[in-house]
Order: sequence, then C-alpha cells, then structure tokens
Amino acid sequence: LRFSDNATMLFFGTTPYPVLQDTSRLSEEIINVEVWHYKDKRLYTQQNVELKKDRMKNYQAVFHILSSKMVQLANEEIPQIKTTFNWDATLVMGFSDLRYQREFSWEGWSKDDLYVIDVQTGNKKLIKEGVQGFSNLSSGGNYINWFDQTDSTYYVYHIATGKTNNLSAGIKTTLVDELHDSPILPYPYGFAGNTKNDEAILIYDRYDIWSLDPQNQKDPIRLTQGRESKTQYRYVHLDPEDPTIDISEMFIHSFNETSKKEGYAILSGKNKKLNLLTTDDFHFSSPIKARETQDIIFTKESFRVFPDLMASNFKFKKPVRISQANPEQSGYSWGSIELYNWISLDGEPLQGLLYKPQNFDPKKKYPLLTSFYERNSDNLHRHWGIVPHRSTINPTFYSSRGYVVFVPDIPYKMGYPGESCFNAVIPGVTSLIGEGYVDREKLGVQGHSWGGYQIAYLLTRTNMFTAAGSGAPVVNMISAYGGIRWGTGLSRMFQYEKTQSRIGGTLWEYPLRFMENSPIFFMDKVTTPVLILHNDNDAAVPWYQGIEMFTALRRLDKPAWMLNYNGEPHWPTKWENIRDYNIRLQQFFDYYLMGQPAPQWLEEGVPALMKGIDNGLELKK
Repeated sequence: LRFSDNATMLFFGTTPYPVLQDTSRLSEEIINVEVWHYKDKRLYTQQNVELKKDRMKNYQAVFHILSSKMVQLANEEIPQIKTTFNWDATLVMGFSDLRYQREFSWEGWSKDDLYVIDVQTGNKKLIKEGVQGFSNLSSGGNYINWFDQTDSTYYVYHIATGKTNNLSAGIKTTLVDELHDSPILPYPYGFAGNTKNDEAILIYDRYDIWSLDPQNQKDPIRLTQGRESKTQYRYVHLDPEDPTIDISEMFIHSFNETSKKEGYAILSGKNKKLNLLTTDDFHFSSPIKARETQDIIFTKESFRVFPDLMASNFKFKKPVRISQANPEQSGYSWGSIELYNWISLDGEPLQGLLYKPQNFDPKKKYPLLTSFYERNSDNLHRHWGIVPHRSTINPTFYSSRGYVVFVPDIPYKMGYPGESCFNAVIPGVTSLIGEGYVDREKLGVQGHSWGGYQIAYLLTRTNMFTAAGSGAPVVNMISAYGGIRWGTGLSRMFQYEKTQSRIGGTLWEYPLRFMENSPIFFMDKVTTPVLILHNDNDAAVPWYQGIEMFTALRRLDKPAWMLNYNGEPHWPTKWENIRDYNIRLQQFFDYYLMGQPAPQWLEEGVPALMKGIDNGLELKK
C-alpha cells in the first residue's frame, strides 16, 4: 500500500483469482507433463524458474479517496507502470515487453511498448512501440524520455501535447560505449536525472555531463570539460528525499582514465565552474551527506589502504578517518601495484595491472601468475584484503608470497574472442619477460568462467605456460549453444551470438567460428598441466563443459585435475569450500612455479571411498 504525498490517492495491487489444482484427485491420477510450444513467449524452463513470481504477480490499481473511485492502471497486457517520486501524478507511464519476450532468447535484450495511462480514468495511450533501451518518467510527470539503442538517440514525449522530440541530434560526440566490442547494440553511458520543474534532462557521454532541453528550444549544453583531459565526471545524488537535480550546484565524482586518479568536485554557477574538492591516487566511494549540514562520510581505498570510513565537509581541508576496521593488515607482507603498458599483436596500446612483492628486486627472477577477465585496469586503486576469493586468485595474497601478478586488459574482435585474448595476453607476458625480472620457466595463468574459457583457448595455442587454472570453462561452444542457463531458465543462444562470446551470429550462419573458438577440438595441442574447477550445480555454465575438457585431456594422457564441490553453483559459496579451493589452487601453483612439494591429491588423487574423510591436502615429502 502506498499513499500519494497529497493524500488523495491510495495505490495497491490486484491479482486475478489463482487457478487451483483439483485436490480430490489422487497423485497417480495427475499427469505431470511439460508441453513446450514453439510460440511460447517464455521458454518452459524460464516459466519454471519464474513460477513463484508469476503466482504472486499483481497489477497496480489506485483508489481515489475524495471520489471513492477505484481505477485499474496496469493489467496483463500492460503489466508495469512508473509514476513520479511522490506518486501525485495524474498521468503515469506504462510499459510492456510481452510482444518481445520470445525473441529475448536469441537477442539477449528486451524491448518495451510505452504507454501513457490516465490515473483518473485508466485510459491508455500507446506512444512508442519496441523501444530497445531504458525509459523514464520525468520527476515532475510532464514527459517520458527514452534512449533508443537502434539509433543511439535520446527522445522525449510531451504528455500534454503528444509531441515527440529528438533531444540529442545536436550532440556530435557518441553517447554509447566507445569501447564496445560485442555484436549486441552498444549501451549508452546513461542518464543522470531531471532538474527541478522538469527544465532539463542530464545525460552522460564517455567523459562529460550534458544538459538537454526537453522543449528542444535550446541546443544541448556540455556542462563539464572532461574529454580534453580524459576525465570522467558523474553526478552524485546526495539527497534521497529529492529526486531532482539542482543544476546550480552539483556534487560530482571524477575519474581520470590515464592516471586512474579519482576525487570529488562541485559544479556551480551560471558558467558551470568546476571547483575540484579533492583528487588523489585512490578509489573514492559514493558519499553520504548529512541532512542539515555540508558534512559527508565516504571511503577511499587503494591497493595498500583499506577502505575505512572518512568524514569531511565539502572543503576537504582535513578529512578525518572515523573507523579502523582492518588493523591486522600491518602485520602482513604487502606488495605494490602499478599500471603496465604494452602493444597487442593487433597493434593496439593496452594497459594492465602489475602486482609486485614487497621489497621487489628487479635483479631477481620471479614466477609470474597471469589472471584476467575482460578489462580491469580501471581498478588500479581497488583494495584487495587477504581473503580467499570464490573463483579467482587474490593478487595481494600471491604477491605477498613472492609472485608477480599480471592482470591484462583484453579488447575483443567480433567473431574471434579466443584469438583476441591470445593477441592481447601473449605479447603482454612476453613483454614482461623482456623486463628481466620474470622467470620464463615459471609462468602460470588462471581465470574463471569467461576467464576460464580463455585459459582453455590459450592452452591450445601456446606451450609457454608452466601451469594453468581454468574455472567453469566453456570449451565446446557448439554443445553449449543450444543449452539452458538453469539459474534463469533462459536459452544460452544470445550469450554466444550477441553478448560475451561475441560470435556474431547463429550456429548455422557461422559454424566454423563456433568450432575455431571451441578449445575442445584442439585439446591434443595442450601441453600445460591444468587444474579445472567445475561444480555440478553450476546454473551459468553447464558443468559438462568442464567434464568435456577433463575427459578429453585424460584420454590424451595430459596432466589434468578437476575439482567438483558437490551441490555448489558457478563457484564455491560455502566458506569451507572457498578456503579449500584456494588452498588447492595455491598448492598447485606452488608446486609448478615455486618448486614446493606436491600435495597428496595432486600426486595420487582422492578416491571416492575417501571423499569427506581424507582431503589429500598433506604435502608429500
């Protein structure tokens, strides 16, 4: 239940009477059969996952207190509405994706039909069909705006006049992801919000904040000047009780792409002067402001600095640390981090993160452990506590034990994800070998999920790595393509065609791409010992993918091990299993890269009779 702020309306949900099973029938008389129809809007598997939600589904209605009248706003055809922050609007926005649910299975992105709904009468008016992109009702309820991914344009529909305007035609800078490298339509940089009285809409490009006039009488205005210095500016909403933006004074978060410095600034005045409050080699969180004063609390962190709570006013003269949540860190060996630059085999300048041990000596030779998942260099100032991660190596832990850890960025070429990884990672590793402090005979590589796939692919293309860890890898895109992501019930097709796997088309359009990017067909080329993690309750990547990789390597008599934590999903979630996996991963790399003794499980395995009795972690002497 929700009253409007003006206390004239009460909003609530209504639901159709449920269809109930005949309880007079015996269980053996009930036929439990699933009928999958090719025209079902949602796959039967998705319907099963969403069954509880479907049974609880309700549709927004309103009771007008002064007239004692009830009006149904949403229904089965238009199941969702958006109203204003204070729920006082006389017209609301309705949206429905029902017509487009079926194609979501292969497109990977839904569409919406947008409506205006009269709160007094319930009358509905269709204003736009098939919007692919986000949509929003303005804070004052005067217009509906949306971003259309098909033409990378912002539009606004004026409810009073019924007129639609193209708002961003005057902006020559692209408003969608400039680093986009997958076959799906690129995403926009986003929407900051509306100013007071619906006077302007604020949006982002890669670096700057733009003001758009919903009346389309003024040209778009670039409020910040970040592109010149490659500094990204983003508005920070400090007042949760006011959805609008006060454009006369805006609190801004800044991030420089080159140096990775972050900070806060105030954008104020008619000339939109940017007053830099603070900037440093840290990651700064979104702050929380006091209700009545200019005081804020926030966190700042770096590789070496734990994100304790800080208190300050907007002058940032003397910020005060008000928590000390991790005093034990001072008792640990702690390495360092830096940006590393190299050139890919495609000729593209790339960046990556390089972690070095404490008291690093460039004259010594260190084992190198490489780990990756798309792009991570913007995380230069993120803090990694000494905590075992669920699926990937902890660079703080490994660098503290004498490893150099490399996390390279990877740009992708559509249709060739495996080769893109090879072209980015291999020259990065060889460049580090050329620095003189990396032992070329002790090179490890590790990744999980999409990272695990790329590890498997690399092992079929190079023998330079001494040991590899591959978690939840897709090694056979052909067998995986037609499967189900059991966590959502969705078809896996869109993932391979449009999103992360980046093949760019169907299996019958590009069969050779599916084969070339599937490591299973080239397992005979693998020479690197590999530790595979794949759990039998993985709802994201079918665990038979890990089995395919393991059984192929076993048949070829290649050194391979597979860990399956029974009942666990895409990665271990129970603390004991997370800890166990990290111990085994450490023992595996220590054996191959540090010359440490092998544990029992690595040399002899653990038979099913001993599962849960002897974990085989004891080191062999």
